[in-house]
Amino acid sequence: MQSDNNKIQIFVTGGTFDKEYNYITGQLYFKDTHLHKMFERGRSTLDIDIKTLMMVDSMEMTDADREIIIYSCKNSQFDKILITHGTDTIVKTASQIAQHNIPKTIILTGAMIPYAFGNSSDGFFNLGAALAFSQTLAHGVFVAMNGRYYNWDKVKKNTKTGYFEAI
Repeated sequence: MQSDNNKIQIFVTGGTFDKEYNYITGQLYFKDTHLHKMFERGRSTLDIDIKTLMMVDSMEMTDADREIIIYSCKNSQFDKILITHGTDTIVKTASQIAQHNIPKTIILTGAMIPYAFGNSSDGFFNLGAALAFSQTLAHGVFVAMNGRYYNWDKVKKNTKTGYFEAI
């Protein structure tokens, strides 16, 4: 078992990453996080602590929700933090976290397609990349999407292509 300074704190906030599909109504909804299954499927040996903070669509995330995320980052006993988040407002949340100058490595990641959709989801790939980045980057706030990481203030979501890109 790794020491606590190598442990990765994972905060779940919802977003497309964890949505389920109702085959009768065609609606997407939240039930529970898929992270436990993902770590098992990926045969991860990382020392992690998963905590669900909320299960919300990022378009419905409030400033109070973001305060919960910030409080949780500040008070986590670990200095490596990964946050699963909806992609629509991931940069806004990263920006608000960064304003607090928390001396930890904080990576936000998400998915454009729910993990529940199987092989078409980018969630598994984004999670793996974010975990690697959390172990190698210096303290700061980053967004990890599409196999890349970006400083919180140097990224945007291109709503036409669905990809994140540097600014």
